Amino acid sequence: MQSNKEPITAIPTNIITGFLGVGKTSAITHLLSHKPENERWAILVNEFGEIGIDGNLLSKPKDQQVFIREVPGGCMCCASGLPMQIALNQLLKEANPHRLLIEPTGLGHPLEVLQLLSNHYYQQLLSLEKVITLVDARNLEDKRFTDHPTFNQQISISDVIVGNKLDLYNAHHKTTLENYLADKNFNDKTVQFCSHGQLDPRWLSGQTQNTTKPPCHHHHHHQTDSSRDINAEPFPEEGFLSAQNEGEGFASVGWRFAPDQIFDRAKLRTFITGVDALRLKAVFITAQGIFGYNKTADGTTEIELDECSESRIEVIGNRICPDIEATLLDCLASHR
Repeated sequence: MQSNKEPITAIPTNIITGFLGVGKTSAITHLLSHKPENERWAILVNEFGEIGIDGNLLSKPKDQQVFIREVPGGCMCCASGLPMQIALNQLLKEANPHRLLIEPTGLGHPLEVLQLLSNHYYQQLLSLEKVITLVDARNLEDKRFTDHPTFNQQISISDVIVGNKLDLYNAHHKTTLENYLADKNFNDKTVQFCSHGQLDPRWLSGQTQNTTKPPCHHHHHHQTDSSRDINAEPFPEEGFLSAQNEGEGFASVGWRFAPDQIFDRAKLRTFITGVDALRLKAVFITAQGIFGYNKTADGTTEIELDECSESRIEVIGNRICPDIEATLLDCLASHR
């Protein structure tokens, strides 16, 4: 077993990617549940929104040998990869892991993440293994996905394509995915299927075939203030902070609430069910306990959590309703 004092070298590293709501967080949680007890694993998560939430929603195994860092605010490879490099270097120093999992945002550019990890510096530290791309085959009937460059890039760089949410497919959906890959000349990909993100840990092993790629076209994400880190800001008198982001044809808005801001669980359920969003993630301190929420097109899940330091929510959609903040504030059990 590695010691934290031993030098970092050739850490097995996987990128786990896929479009919005395909089940990446569930997949990583499942992999963590199969982590060998004597190993330390590190997770680097990128979120499109400005508010970091996945670190609260990822279920850690009981041995707690899991280290998580978040890079909120769009595509972590932007700005010459600086946000990603800082977070990754801190994570590697803290964990000296036996395995590293990297989850780019569903709207990010995984090819550029892969290029950054392939540079000379990281070649000494990391051993790039299989790139796993999760796909919901039902989305292949929707041009919002099939015409989106990021959706297709996620497939093109994959070593293993996983048709997730198999339990929700109709009889033809597996064939739809296989035909789509053939039409795009992706016949060299390994294709697997699973439900509820239950990846086989063996799919991670083996060197990726994507270590040499041509430079990518530059791309842009709009942010309200690129120098602002809302996740570190002190709370103002009203007890909450908000931030927005947009890019790749989508918009997001998120909020952080001071720890003494307590929510009504029943009102939250009504609010979350009614929000028009492609993706919603949240952790809330309520009068009835601490709960995590995950909303996709397939519905909303609620899980009880042991702890969280503050309430956080992030909403992603084609557009954001202007009344959403007022509706959310109405879910507070008491106002200041």
